[in-house]
This record gives sequence, structure tokens and C-alpha cells, in this order.
Amino acid sequence: MGRRLVAALGGVALALSLVACSGEGAGSGGDTAEKKPGDLTIGVSMPTQTSERWIADGNAVKEKLTAKGYQVDLQYAGDDIPTQAQQIDQMITRGADVLVVAAIDGTALSGQLQAAAEAKIPVISYDRLILNTPNVDFYVSFDNYKVGVAQATALLVGLGLQTKDGAKGAATGPFNIELFAGSLDDNNTQYFFKGAMDTLKPFLDAGTLKVKSGQTRIEQAAILRWQQETAQKRMEDLLTSAYNDGSTVQGVLSPYDGLSRGIITALQNAGYGTGSKKMPVVTGQDAEVASVKLINDGVQGSTVFKDTRLLAEQAVRAAEAFLQEKTPEANDTTTYDNKVKVVPSYLLPIETVYKEDITKVLVDSGYLTAEEVAAGQAKK
Repeated sequence: MGRRLVAALGGVALALSLVACSGEGAGSGGDTAEKKPGDLTIGVSMPTQTSERWIADGNAVKEKLTAKGYQVDLQYAGDDIPTQAQQIDQMITRGADVLVVAAIDGTALSGQLQAAAEAKIPVISYDRLILNTPNVDFYVSFDNYKVGVAQATALLVGLGLQTKDGAKGAATGPFNIELFAGSLDDNNTQYFFKGAMDTLKPFLDAGTLKVKSGQTRIEQAAILRWQQETAQKRMEDLLTSAYNDGSTVQGVLSPYDGLSRGIITALQNAGYGTGSKKMPVVTGQDAEVASVKLINDGVQGSTVFKDTRLLAEQAVRAAEAFLQEKTPEANDTTTYDNKVKVVPSYLLPIETVYKEDITKVLVDSGYLTAEEVAAGQAKK
């Protein structure tokens, strides 16, 4: 009996070793460096198609990978966490060799990433850091703290408290402002808000800026899933509760153009931008074409431009490094702790865009056309 058991176990071990050496199965690409691009698949998981920014990201990553001959499995999850989890499961099952993931909820994909690790599939976290797992191999993004600094600085410039070159402005205040933050399940939200609040703190402490609603904590300012309609409703509630005494709001810190448009709609519905009721200074991010038109029309104050073409290019470089069994180049190995490990990262620069910068920064670079800016809509 004992000899038969030993023989049986030996047979199982041999079978497992043969499977392991066969190179078959999900992500087992095994020696991917020896394969041709056409034999390799990159799974690209994007959160939603409701934001033009994510559509642009997905298309840019796919186009750059396809141009190099790789197979690309691009999926959008419709801002639904179970859908994204299922799509990533399918990418693993179908044999993806690398995963590029922009998570809806940075804490919700541990199971999928564990499966990827077991299948030896490298995972690149795209713009939104995936949290609470050791199975994130690389992170590509922008300097998100600096994004918050840039947004707060643009608010100060718009109010006249500071000039673009950092000098003290002619305005003295005090000014009423309100604060908005992104979705708390997106790790970037913390960096945006901290960068902004660190920049605004001296002005808040001095009383030059006042948050009339008293809502200064990130939990109070956060907008789940970055939804434009939710931002509009919150702005409407703030106007009703904090500005029903005849006072006006003069500035709004908004971390994303979609939220900015919701905020602006609420303000316009309340009469701002007409007669003597001046439209507040409203910040933004992502240079979405509808908001660039608002900036060009003098309605929105600014946006922070993050060139998604460069981000896509960096994701492709990282993916290729993994496929060649090399280590991707990182320019930050200390900042992005996902609560299990510090994830090696490559951070790209950002640029603030005011009305006078639209042509030079966005049009001349080919990111948008003059016709798109005028129409407020990207060409199909």
C-alpha cells in the first residue's frame, strides 16, 4: 500500500512538472522574450467610457501596442466593479501575457491580481494605483501631488491672490471658496486633495480664503465615481445651505473637468455668470474638450493637462520590458505605497492650461484641433 501511494504521488508530481514545462495555459508565455509580438497578448482594462479621458487612454494604449504588432484585449467596465473583475478574470483565462489595469476601485482586485501572479502575468497599474496587494509590478502615472498643487495654484491665480510666476497678486480677499475632491476609492484622490490643501492652507489660516460651508474634510468633499451629476447636486446643496444669505461663492476647487461642468451647471442655474453675479473661478483636470471650450469661452478658469499620449507610451514601454523579461525604467521608487509594498513607478509631468495656453499647449501639440475647441466636442 505504501509503495503504491509513493508511486501514485510520484506520478502526480511528474504530471505537474510536465504541465509546468509545457508553456501552455494562462499567462504562461514562459519565455516571452523569445516570442514574436503577434504571439503575445496584452490585456488592457479601463474603468469607463463615460469619460472622454478614459476612451482616449484606452485607444492610445491599444493603438501603440497594435502598431508594434501585439495582440490587445481592450475592455471597458462601465464603472462597475464586478464587471471589471470578471473582464480581468477572462483576460487571464484567455492567456494574457501582461495586464494593464486602470482600476475602478483600487481595493477591489486582489483576487484577480493573485490569479495573475500565480499565472506569472505582470501587472501594470495604470494612473490609478491598485491597493492592498503585493501583486502590482509597476505603476505609470503623473505626479498626482503636483496636480493638486497646480489646481490650488490656478485657483489662487484666478482670484488674483497670486501671479502665474508665483509672486503675490494684487487681490486681498477675503474670498468665499468651496472644495471638491474625487472618488475615495481612487488612490489619486488623496494626492490631489493633499497637494491642493497644502497649497491653500496659508490662505485659509490667514482668513484670506474662507470655506463658507465649513466642509473642508476630504470625506465631505469627495464625489463617488467622479460623477458629474453628483457634483452638480452637491454644489446645489452648498448654494442652498451656505449662500442663502445673499453672499456669493467666488472660487471652487474642482479636481476633474467632469465635476467642473456639473459645478458650473449648478452655478449657472443659480444665476452665476449673468449680470453682477460673477462666475466663480473653477479649476479642473484632464483637458476634456467640453471644458477646454468653457475655458476658451471664459466660463471655467483652468484645467490641468495630463498628456495621455505620453502615459500610454510609458505603459507600452513597461509592458514591452516585462515581455522582454527586463525591469521597466522607474523614476520614483519611494512615493507610491499601496499598503503592502512600495510600487516602482514612472511619473510624467503635468501642465496647467489657462485660456491663453490653449493654442500653444493643446492645439499646436495635436492633442485637440481648433475646430474641436470651438465646438466643444471631439471629432468621431
